[in-house]
Amino acid sequence: MSGHRSPQQRSQQRAHQRSQQRPSRGTRGAAYDLLHAVAADDAYANLVWPDILADARFDDRDSAFATELAYGTLRWRGFLDAVITECLDRPLDRLDPRVLDLLRLGTYQLLMMSTAEHAAVAETVTLAKSVAGEGPARLVNAILRRIAREGDREAWRERVAPADTVSDLSVAWSHPQWITTALAEALATEGRRGELADLLEADNVPARPTLVTRPSILGLDELLSESGVEPGRWSPYAAVLRRGRPEDIAAIRDGRAGVQDEGSQLVVLALAEAPLDGSDRTWVDLAAGPGGKAALLAGLAVERGAHLIAVEPHEHRARLVRQALRAYPEGTAEVICADGREALPPASADRVLLDAPCTGLGALRRRPEARWRRSPADLATLGPLQRELLEAALTIVRPGGVVAYATCSPHRAETDAVVDDVLRRMSDRGEEVEILDARAALSGVDDLGSGPRVRLWPHIHGTDGMYLALLRRGRAAIPSPM
Repeated sequence: MSGHRSPQQRSQQRAHQRSQQRPSRGTRGAAYDLLHAVAADDAYANLVWPDILADARFDDRDSAFATELAYGTLRWRGFLDAVITECLDRPLDRLDPRVLDLLRLGTYQLLMMSTAEHAAVAETVTLAKSVAGEGPARLVNAILRRIAREGDREAWRERVAPADTVSDLSVAWSHPQWITTALAEALATEGRRGELADLLEADNVPARPTLVTRPSILGLDELLSESGVEPGRWSPYAAVLRRGRPEDIAAIRDGRAGVQDEGSQLVVLALAEAPLDGSDRTWVDLAAGPGGKAALLAGLAVERGAHLIAVEPHEHRARLVRQALRAYPEGTAEVICADGREALPPASADRVLLDAPCTGLGALRRRPEARWRRSPADLATLGPLQRELLEAALTIVRPGGVVAYATCSPHRAETDAVVDDVLRRMSDRGEEVEILDARAALSGVDDLGSGPRVRLWPHIHGTDGMYLALLRRGRAAIPSPM
């Protein structure tokens, strides 16, 4: 059966097997194991970390310490590497990868946590002896002591990134420079040039889990009655989990509620609120996996007497969509495992959501290693698919119907450029498409820019960085008589 697993699933299995083979080395050892799994197995931190914690059997306090250390070190890798480089006599790529991960862990404790210096150094050196041996441990000891001796976090920031240039801000806030440049350009489209540092800082603040009710099944009041749950900021279906774990809530376990960023909820609500002409019976989620938006759409559709068709090309993700919809009565929604570019006939839907596959640059605060996993080459791969899916969505929707094009990325290459290119192509074919003002469909949400397209920002709205364009299909131009 292993041949049927995705590369991502196989990497998680390898990482889990390795973690089981290692002896327990405490909280720092658990954090090191995660860094090693991400680097050696290309593992996803959010998938591997629960297994590492379960194997370690930490209490709540140690789990919290290990999580902050592991995720923080992954997130702040760029800044940590800049500091470490200042103290080395060789390039980082000539350093034993095990030693580099150990230095990152120690440096993070010294500069970013409240760990006492002697504990940060001594415990990391002890771990280094276990992982790499006596010689590398002596190097780790020397470098960490030098870092501690030569300054705190702010002193090191002044040393390695003293200016407000894109390059220095990338180092200071630990983002790859190509991402910082892209974020700066996206902010500039809304006249927010001076907000780059605020956005980068927000990307480095871990987001608390945001919950969402399933409309027609669970009211928000019932979710808010749970301990540690507070109302969301914008969505009438949102709640924020201030303490505890989502899986400890019964409504999450049985599917009457889910975990979903408030920005994703707002995208769905905007599509449901957008004005259209004519019938409103058939809704489509054209790239539905893993199912969070489909589950919210399904509930809204039920309340409006509509039916949802959720399309997902990959069977394992289609199963996740069905799982997300499990609390709804049978027949509420239909899940189709098919390519969204070919799945449905023209003019067959009233509302279509296209949450397009993208780089995910708007969700960096939730995925500590994601910024280092992506590259500009991903844009070249994703761009054609995004355009083809949007053309398909505008073909599937009937004249007078509405398409919501959304990405969890503010990058112009994945947002405005895609929409503009597709609208140009359709215009060349005589197809009329109107851009609606998305702000009108998000009443009550502040500071949405000048429109008609909308970007939600972590540092302003407290959501993931979502992009939304609402497009209403017109009728094809009638050829002139010869």
